Amino acid sequence: MQQNEGKIRVVGVSRGNEFSPNHIGNDAAIFQGAANELAKRGCEVTVFPEREFVAKHVQADFIFDMARDRATVSRLKELEDAGSLVINSGYGIDNCVRRPMTELLIANGIPHPKTCIVSTENAVLPDVFPYWIKRGDSHAMVKEDVVYVECKREADLVLADFRRRGIPVAVVNEHLVGDLVKFYGVQDTDFFYSFYPTEQSHSKYGLEAINGKARGFPFDRNKLRTDANRAAEVLRVPIYGGDCVVSSTGEIRIIDFNDWPSFAPCRDEAAPYIAECIYNRIVSKLNNR
Repeated sequence: MQQNEGKIRVVGVSRGNEFSPNHIGNDAAIFQGAANELAKRGCEVTVFPEREFVAKHVQADFIFDMARDRATVSRLKELEDAGSLVINSGYGIDNCVRRPMTELLIANGIPHPKTCIVSTENAVLPDVFPYWIKRGDSHAMVKEDVVYVECKREADLVLADFRRRGIPVAVVNEHLVGDLVKFYGVQDTDFFYSFYPTEQSHSKYGLEAINGKARGFPFDRNKLRTDANRAAEVLRVPIYGGDCVVSSTGEIRIIDFNDWPSFAPCRDEAAPYIAECIYNRIVSKLNNR
């Protein structure tokens, strides 16, 4: 797409419903909110569902997206390689798949649980329970992709289920005792929001209940923000969210990181900052041509 005089033409790619388990409405709302805010800044915004974006072979200089489908992500990478600005990057979306996310966070010294990555065919699992077994080859799509186990029998059943479903690799995280804290952020803006999901009844699969009700252990919110923004930089996802566990001594460890989540508890506040992030990067690219 060429730019009209005085108008910045921007393409949005919305997330397919199958990639928004229990959050279809929330994901659609934050995406539309960001599109509306970009329009207020004078952008001409055209939104395509993932499959339509690929089928129509859409081309654009500036793209913002919540994509997850493999074909869409591949197309975004092609456009990015050809010079398009893509937020979040298709490469960043791939980085947030469980295995590469885990490897990148650990390699870059971002606080994370003790972890091992195993083949589901011939896994040698830790014998210290409890821990979490997580699907390693994609984002979590169903509740059974992230499972808490307390004994070898449970672990073996999870791996058997992964094998049955064609999942080749699993990420095994130690179970951290402490308060579960969710967070949302937008890189290069003033926006950062954190909360206890058990207090707001915010859940995708109900797994938050395993850590129990938050006890309010004191922690350094600025450090969490710093760690989260470092993770966003490493993973290449400026619009992000995630989960961490805060121990009784205030130690923070990030256990999950997501490309463009729902921002459900803070949607109205977040949308203008998401648009700011996208718009500023567009303007920077235009100015550097």
